Amino acid sequence: MKVGIPKEVKNHEYRVGMIPAGVHELALGGHEVVVEQGAGAGSGIDDADYADAGARIATEAKDVWDSSDLIVKVKEPIESEYDLIQKGQMLFTYLHLAPIPVLTDLLLERRATGIAYETITDASGRNLPLLTPMSEVAGRMSALVGAYYQQRGLGGRGTLISGVPGVPPGDVVIIGGGIVGVNAAKVAVGLGSRVTVLEKSPERMQYLDDLFLGRVTTLASNHLNLMAALSRADVLIGAVLIPGASAPKLVTREMLGYMKPRSVVVDVAVDQGGCFETTRPTTHGDPVYEVDGIVHYCVANMPGAVPRTSTFALNNSTMPYTIALASEGVESAVRRIPGFLPGVNTYKGHITCAPVAESQDKPSTEFAELV
Repeated sequence: MKVGIPKEVKNHEYRVGMIPAGVHELALGGHEVVVEQGAGAGSGIDDADYADAGARIATEAKDVWDSSDLIVKVKEPIESEYDLIQKGQMLFTYLHLAPIPVLTDLLLERRATGIAYETITDASGRNLPLLTPMSEVAGRMSALVGAYYQQRGLGGRGTLISGVPGVPPGDVVIIGGGIVGVNAAKVAVGLGSRVTVLEKSPERMQYLDDLFLGRVTTLASNHLNLMAALSRADVLIGAVLIPGASAPKLVTREMLGYMKPRSVVVDVAVDQGGCFETTRPTTHGDPVYEVDGIVHYCVANMPGAVPRTSTFALNNSTMPYTIALASEGVESAVRRIPGFLPGVNTYKGHITCAPVAESQDKPSTEFAELV
């Protein structure tokens, strides 16, 4: 199969969809790989590294898209890439289609197979192995950027969340105790802040309590507890995920009025529409804005700020699936690999991921009916 690796074009996105080791594995399997010139530069990977691994280097993105059966990316195509998507092409990337109906419609029109990293599960159906590495990165970053934007000169309250002798630490409140929430808590605890995690699952709260040995306060996620936590928060981190679907709006604009002036909110769920009513996607070039005196950090590709770590962590997880797609095609790979099926979001002009369809009020079709 012909596999294409275009350069990411989203604002300040420096990750790349494949590392040279992946190119080498595909080349050993007899596949052709074309990599856009400079695609790996942001992650510290030279074109020569790809060429040595067996790739052809293309000078233009159009060449990559036009010559490939399977496109492997990091982020969903943005408007400047829409015309490049070929009819019947396979696209393997983070898609986050729920809040992007225009991209969904385009994939349907082109009868493209859209396979989303973020909705592939493990064999149990409970874990998201391709979302996990980037959730770990984003979670750890969320506590760091929240602490950073507490600086008064950057719009914050001027609270050092670690505190100092004689001055109490700041409060970090995390909504959601999943992968993002756990990793945010690890860094926040390490920085010395007081950490509260709101979580719906009693079992997950027990896990968090055991994991952090009582250094994190867990609260049942309900409106009363959330309101109390908001009033204490110096940094509020939204770490909520419903796979494939739009994130629920748990914090309204009115609720921001209960927070301390110049507190910082970090919405890691922004890729799925965000869990704050006041969320709007930002970029690494212009990451923050203020609403009603509250600083908002809502960068939609947070791990892109640390591309070297993120690219290699992501490829560790994606490569087995990429090799399966290139070697077997989507139908065979879905049958053989447990948990691959939920990753297929669009196929042959149909939405095959029910949460995406529900978020856009569109019909969905079972993948099995289309094979």
